[in-house]
Amino acid sequence: MNLRAVLAAAPIDPASMGNREKILAFASMCVGMFIALLDIQIVSASLRDIGGGLSAGVDETAWVQTSYLIAEIVVIPLSGWLSRVLSTRWLFAVSAAGFTITSLLCGAAWNIQSMIVFRALQGFLGGSMIPMVFTTAFVFFQGKQRVMGAATIGALASLAPTFGPTLGGWITDHWSWHWLFFINLVPGLFVTIVVPMLVRIDTADFSLLRRADYLGMVLLAVFLGCLEYTLEEGPRWNWLTDSTITTTALLSGLCGVGFVIRTLTYEHPLVDLRALGDRNFALGSLFSFITGIGIFSTIYLTPIFLGRVEGYSALQIGEAVFSTGVFQILSIPFYAMLAQRFDLRWIMMVGLALFAVSMWDFSPITHDWGAHQLLLPQALRGIAQQLAVPPVVTLTLGGLPPARLKLASGLFNLMRNLGGAIGIAICATILNDRTNLHFYRLAEHLNTTNESMNQWLAQSAGHFNDVGDANGELRALWQLTFREAQTLSYADAFLAIGICFAIATVLVPLMRKVTPSPAPSADAH
Repeated sequence: MNLRAVLAAAPIDPASMGNREKILAFASMCVGMFIALLDIQIVSASLRDIGGGLSAGVDETAWVQTSYLIAEIVVIPLSGWLSRVLSTRWLFAVSAAGFTITSLLCGAAWNIQSMIVFRALQGFLGGSMIPMVFTTAFVFFQGKQRVMGAATIGALASLAPTFGPTLGGWITDHWSWHWLFFINLVPGLFVTIVVPMLVRIDTADFSLLRRADYLGMVLLAVFLGCLEYTLEEGPRWNWLTDSTITTTALLSGLCGVGFVIRTLTYEHPLVDLRALGDRNFALGSLFSFITGIGIFSTIYLTPIFLGRVEGYSALQIGEAVFSTGVFQILSIPFYAMLAQRFDLRWIMMVGLALFAVSMWDFSPITHDWGAHQLLLPQALRGIAQQLAVPPVVTLTLGGLPPARLKLASGLFNLMRNLGGAIGIAICATILNDRTNLHFYRLAEHLNTTNESMNQWLAQSAGHFNDVGDANGELRALWQLTFREAQTLSYADAFLAIGICFAIATVLVPLMRKVTPSPAPSADAH
């Protein structure tokens, strides 16, 4: 059969496909999901290099990541409806092709403005690939294969952002920041070609365009776009004291309420909010939200601690956080063994509890912590991610009927990304507010009655006088105090994340054991 015939072939019943064909089709989609998730954090350790290369300031360079996140978070809940319009394979192929082209454009960006535009397009095109992998896994697989499919998705969903700073730091150090984007070209081209050939599970339905909820799309885009902007920029501009943040927060709130009302009353909604009436889906979405907080917030906190407090380079940061991904990969066979023997709810409960323990292990952090001291808490976090995320996927989506799976999957994935956005915003606020609080508390003890301080000042004064800096010892004392205040604020942020996971752990018994729905036939799509 020639290529044209393959691409034009009618959908086939997934039940009639061989295991090898299913695995190849699923794996090709996983490649697309992985590169889309990887690009969220791959620039995080290299923003300084990108800003330098494009002659941009810190505030402008931050938008290299923010623009991607805003576009991605807007398109994720739309992906279910888009896949029904274009079909899974063609939406995935178009998204992969667009993601590849915009990756090339990002690497060739000539100034910060062009980079921000290309990153937004890249996030919009890449984001639509993520939820489709979740739904396709439940179409292709049943029984133990479904558990392994969910385990694979869960591993990729947490590994990709975890490995992002490591890979990004290594690439920037050995080549240049341009290659952060050029590495997407080969896998992107592969996905663009292979997915339409292998993933033939449904057909396009352009009639949906006539009755689409276009008002809902506008409300959703403004709601999520303004929310993401508020969360990203709020900590930097002291939240509602800034008029722009106040405006975007108000717009987000109004459009969010409008979107909910519109979705619950419109005959053909974009997102299945009624799925939240199912206890497992509601709790699973909450757990997805909390795991998003944990995964993205810790990826945010650890690199900036190592960069600001320890002065690590991009490569050193990547090497220091690498252990999380390694231990997660090593725990995949362990999870597979447990999943075949025990209720997924209790495996998830252990995973969530272990994540809370890992955050507790982060809390004694001091200014001289490096890769060695971070090894144990990061190892626990890697294992926890593998034990917590895949069961959340299976328990939340596995019990839904096939007809609701596509629209519900977009909402489920949105909750994870929203958790990450809100978690990062809260952690940034904690770092800012608690650093000031700890600094003032430490400064209260730095007075003439403090003998240790007096001795240190006396020893330092001689050195600074020798180099002609009369007030050098006071400036050095301020820097030391600020460093310690910063370090204490990181401990506070890790403890806050741990509390979220402790609460989630207690809620796990409320979930019901899932009886998987039968695999849908091609006609069901």
